[in-house]
Amino acid sequence: MLILANRLWSPRSTKPLLKPIPCNLTTTASPPQPPPDAAIADLVLKTDSQTLTRTLEKYPVEWTPDLVDRVLKILWNHGPKALQFFKSLDHHLTYAHAVSSFDHAVDIAGRLRDYKTLWTLVARMRTRRLGPNPKTFSIITERYVAAGKPDRAIKIFFSMHEHGCVQELNSYNTILDVLCKSKRVEMADNKLFKVFRGRFRADTVSYNIMANGWCLIKRTPKALEVLKDMAKRGLNPTMTTYNILLKGFFRAGQIKEAWEFFLQMKKRKCEIDVVTYTTVVHGFGVAGEVRRARRVFDEMIGEGVLPSVATYNAFIQVLCKKDNVDNAISAFEEMLRKGYMPNSTTYNVLIRGLCHVGRMEKAMEFIERMKDDECEPNVQTYNVVIRYLCDAEEIEKSLNVFENMRDVNCLPNLDTYNILISAMFVRKKSDDMLVAGKLLIEMVERGFLPRKFTFNRVLDGLFLTGNQDFAKEILRLQSRCGRLPRRLKL
Repeated sequence: MLILANRLWSPRSTKPLLKPIPCNLTTTASPPQPPPDAAIADLVLKTDSQTLTRTLEKYPVEWTPDLVDRVLKILWNHGPKALQFFKSLDHHLTYAHAVSSFDHAVDIAGRLRDYKTLWTLVARMRTRRLGPNPKTFSIITERYVAAGKPDRAIKIFFSMHEHGCVQELNSYNTILDVLCKSKRVEMADNKLFKVFRGRFRADTVSYNIMANGWCLIKRTPKALEVLKDMAKRGLNPTMTTYNILLKGFFRAGQIKEAWEFFLQMKKRKCEIDVVTYTTVVHGFGVAGEVRRARRVFDEMIGEGVLPSVATYNAFIQVLCKKDNVDNAISAFEEMLRKGYMPNSTTYNVLIRGLCHVGRMEKAMEFIERMKDDECEPNVQTYNVVIRYLCDAEEIEKSLNVFENMRDVNCLPNLDTYNILISAMFVRKKSDDMLVAGKLLIEMVERGFLPRKFTFNRVLDGLFLTGNQDFAKEILRLQSRCGRLPRRLKL
């Protein structure tokens, strides 16, 4: 385990200390040349920040906004490196960033809670007459709400005009949506909807957003009030409105009411679409009524509504959770026979189902099938495998998978680190605590903020297993980063 601990990235370097051990998740054949975006992302990860500008200036590629955006997406889970790349390329002699790249950089800075950089980018956009636009402010408000600052997000919405961006109905709907999806529908209702719906001339989209907000917190009576209010104001509900309410009933566990609502939709000759049927299939399945889910699935085909990939994904998920995984595989094969192309969600649902019943080898087969279908495993795929290996106390194998993520340009996210750090406490070994400490340092360097519980747990583990020096090193590092959740005497 100590060797595995040393294989994790050094606190002062972004390069692995040793080469990763081969694992079933990567092919043994000589790999083809990576695409330009992957090669550039790998270069950025390995290049020192002081020399990155010069390296990118000499790099033999034609820089385009699309290429830059793709690199930023690959580097998404390494926020500091992504911003280094953006800032370094900003000094390029022949290339200038587009609006889309600025929006990506603003989003990354917001995720890192680096608000100084965020507003510097906004000012630079305005100087270059690239914005900011309503999408930019949608990103900013969403990041402030995610950071637990909803009041600040509302103030930012009302200050848009100060940055040369006028508030209009679409931006009004966006801030409503951001608040509602974060389950702050009451704040949205009291501070924005009731007060300003007249000023912004709230439309059907506005009311749908509010109805969905109430459904997300399982308050379907309030959602029905929104529907009635729409009618009073002369706005006609759309299929989106009805699908929101239908899903709301299922989410609240009101299966009888959901079915009656669905029948009413049919009785009133609503043009029931694939989203409606997918909602019913998933709703019945989650409630454990798999046979009814299958009947509705078959009925939709009889009614001339073709299932979508999302419908199959919902049905496969239901079979994995509430029936058995072999039936889920049969549904997957049926999907292929009918000419549907599975996506990463399809595979991830199946892989999770196989892992859950301990069929790891079969899960690995499906990961290989993903690659054959040119549907590369993503961070969610790897997180599923890592989680179940950790649950089976296969710690070394889980660390191998973690290492191999680097080989395929799939950077770990916050969940990956939390899963692995938690697993290090199962065996209560000193070496495992060293791994946990190195993982903690790496996640902070990548811009992820550990929960106070995680931070304290790792420190306690290091102190209790005699790794006081390493614990103090982490404390000093965290203190310099300004992310010290508790005071400890060194």
